[in-house]
Amino acid sequence: MARLPERVSVALPEWLTERLSSLPDALTEAQAVDLTLELARQNFEQDTGGPFAAVVLEKASGRLVSVGVNRAVPESCSSAHAEVTALSLAQQALGSFDLGGKGFPEHALVVSWRPCVMCFGALIWSGIRTLVTAGSGPELERLTGFDEGAMIDDWQGALRARGIEVKDAVALDRAIDVVRAFSESGRLVYNARRG
Repeated sequence: MARLPERVSVALPEWLTERLSSLPDALTEAQAVDLTLELARQNFEQDTGGPFAAVVLEKASGRLVSVGVNRAVPESCSSAHAEVTALSLAQQALGSFDLGGKGFPEHALVVSWRPCVMCFGALIWSGIRTLVTAGSGPELERLTGFDEGAMIDDWQGALRARGIEVKDAVALDRAIDVVRAFSESGRLVYNARRG
């Protein structure tokens, strides 16, 4: 019998790992939004994943804890979304599955586009206290054909009910520009089979 896999790992692309040491130690929320949009664009332009990026920050200080970009196709891992990657790297850096646990400062997740249904669940379980989205709305699916899953209608209310602050679509036009550029590039839109 063939040996079954024992471990999974997801790595940031080389262009991003080379850049990590030059990223600032701390960011304002606006700078974090700018960074996610820049990384999302570069990720697809470098052919290292889809047009999505995320960062985890300490909420009060702005200290940069982790970054993530979409790695689903290059890592052969459908869960290797930007949010899951950034959250996982932050949890590893802090040595805890709970980024909102006792003794930790509150953390924010800043994303280039509203989380899909999978990433929505991941952020709830992560302990994040704030979600900031650069873009949000039907434009992503309409422009690209990505299937973001069956998100609940009042996703913002569901997060707020769990004590998670939501700042939605704070840079919508710029986020749509990234999504549109991806769509016009003709790069792969990866979706599981539908129907």
